[in-house]
Formats: sequence, C-alpha cells, structure tokens
Amino acid sequence: MNDVLIYDPTLRDGQHAVRHQLGVDAIRRYAEAADAAGIPVVEVGHGNGLGASSLQVGLAAVGDDEMLSTVREALRHSRMGVFMLPGWGTSTDLRRAIARGADVVRIGVHATETSLAERHLGVLRDAGAEAHCVLMMSHMATPGELAEHAARAVGYGAQAVGIMDSAGWFLPPDVTVRIAAIGSAVDTPVIFHGHDNLGMAVANSVAAAQAGASIIDGCARGFGAGAGNTQLEVLVPVLERSGFSTGIDLYALLDAADLAERELMPAPPVTASMTIVSGLAGVFSGFKHRVVELSARAGVDPRDVFFELGRRQAIAGQEDLIVDVVAELSARTGRVAALQK
Repeated sequence: MNDVLIYDPTLRDGQHAVRHQLGVDAIRRYAEAADAAGIPVVEVGHGNGLGASSLQVGLAAVGDDEMLSTVREALRHSRMGVFMLPGWGTSTDLRRAIARGADVVRIGVHATETSLAERHLGVLRDAGAEAHCVLMMSHMATPGELAEHAARAVGYGAQAVGIMDSAGWFLPPDVTVRIAAIGSAVDTPVIFHGHDNLGMAVANSVAAAQAGASIIDGCARGFGAGAGNTQLEVLVPVLERSGFSTGIDLYALLDAADLAERELMPAPPVTASMTIVSGLAGVFSGFKHRVVELSARAGVDPRDVFFELGRRQAIAGQEDLIVDVVAELSARTGRVAALQK
C-alpha cells in the first residue's frame, strides 16, 4: 500500500464556518481527540491564517499565540501546523509561531503569484521549520502554470507543494491532470486540499492520491468554508479501501468527528444552493457569508453576485470587491425597476 499523510486543518479552515469564534476549550478538546486518532498534522489558527484577525475578514475569539499554545500542549504525538497568507501575516508572525512550537508552516499564495512566498519560505528555511507552499484558487491556472509555480516554490525552499481547490470547482479529471503535472515538475511531496461545493471533495482527494499526491487535507465533518472541506472521517476509509495507508485509527477518528460536530460547529457544512453556485462560479468559498449578507441588504440575488465575482476572477483577500459588485447590481436593478414603471 502507498502511504498518504493526512493533514487536518479543522481548527483553521473550520474557523471560516463559525466566523473565527472557536473557543480555547473546544480547540483543546478537538486537538486531543485528533492526536488520539493518530492524525499526523493538526493545523490551527484564524481561518485566514497567522495575523489575519481583523475587521475586514473577522476578529478571532482567541489570539494566535493562545491558539498555538493550547494546541501545542494538547498534542502528544501529532505535529502542529499553521498557515499564513503573505499580506495578512509577516515574518515576525512566522517566527512567533515557530517559537510557540509550530512544526509545519504553510504559506498560501494565489496560484500564479508564487514570488510572494519567496521571502517567507526563506525565513522558514533559516529557522529550520518544515515549509510548505500551497497554490490557492488553483482552478484559475493551467496545469502547466501550476507546475511552473510549484517548481519555483520548491526553488525558494518549500519542502512540499501543492494546490487548494479554494472554490470547490474541480472534478476528478481536473485534479488528476494538475497533480500529475506538478508531480512531474518537483521531487517533493505534493499536497491536495479540497472543498465540497460540488460534492466532489472526497472523489477529488482520491484522484489526487492516485495521481501522486502524498499529503491530503481533510476536516472533521467537512468543517470549513462554504460547503466545507473534504470530510476527513469519510476520506480516510475511502483512501484505505483504494489502496492507501494513512496510519489513522478509524474508531478514534470517528470519535474525533463526533466530538467536532458536538463542540465546534452549530451544524455540519452542507452542499447547499449558495455553495453550489459559488463552486460553479469559481469563487473563493470563504466569501459565502459576506455575499449572502450584503445581497440581502441590497435586495439583489446573491447568485448573480457570485457569478459576477467569478467573471471578475475575484480571489481570497478581495472581500471589498463584494461590496462593489453588490452596489453595481443594486443600482442596475434599480434602473430596470424605474424603467418598468
């Protein structure tokens, strides 16, 4: 059987689903449960990563330092991961995270903007932390472009590199060709991180593993932005049945998922109308709450907002563009209504 390393961002990506309001006790209990299940890496932080707690993308209930210290103390066997987006976090944040015991540090960049990771990957290399680079909104780039940028990230010092299906847009053949292209361009482990907007996250993750990805992400109960991430307690047994070894204890994993549903989330994420539209439009899953709220206030159809954001190729970090699109659609609707009188 081929080994696959499972990377669990429940305590980071899941924050999007609860507006970054996970408390210390819930964070600690899930980390303990994940550790007991033998999950190799448990990631923690604000949904947008280190340094991102803000009015623009949401103030976290717990600060970075406290979250990291809490999880570090809870993990006896698992490694602790953190995530950072250049522009939100800084090299200072990276050094603080390493001092708090982060074992694996991921730098996320837009799929064709790998140069933004160069300085931070250099900091991680010098600090001796395990450095990963993930290419976000990867449906916006061709397989060749992804391979090129993955190779650049490795040149900058990334010890693993891969893609995030940030909008939940991919189907399995899309994943296969992209992971294969990256695998042919680098000699490091390849990462895949899926979202379930079109109900494809588990299938896409298996396709990634079959194409050569050896680090696969999944969250308990799919806890994550939009329709949620790849559902971890489904992913692991499906990978095992598909011929991959994860080393995770199934019963303990199911217990961790049950705990997550009880203590982390009001309800598990579902593939619903707005998340389907977000996936079809190729829009970052984390935009959902903001799109729905602003559309309701302005009296416009949020589906139109998603498709317009997709047409403009909006990416994570461009939350202000939602305001512009809603205002323009509202003005346009008002003009149409006036003409119909």
